Amino acid sequence: MRITCPLCGDRDSREFSIRGHETYLDRPAPDAGEAAWDNYLHLRDNPAGETAELWYHGAGCAAWLRVRRNTVTHEVLKVDLVRDLTGGDHAD
Repeated sequence: MRITCPLCGDRDSREFSIRGHETYLDRPAPDAGEAAWDNYLHLRDNPAGETAELWYHGAGCAAWLRVRRNTVTHEVLKVDLVRDLTGGDHAD
């Protein structure tokens, strides 16, 4: 699978590591309660088809990316810098 990093261009997916679904960007407030944190940490959809995931370009520019791809075909549909989506530069 190839991923086109907005900063580095077309790269092999082995340069990246995956964090998980893009909903990791929606972190609950520190005082949100156990149920909100349990949902955030443990409950994820596992779709067959189009989804958006967070990938880290560790062997390149060290940017966090949101990769929209098809989990059945592995076709990469769109890649965005997380910092452009959130105003930050990482997904933790």
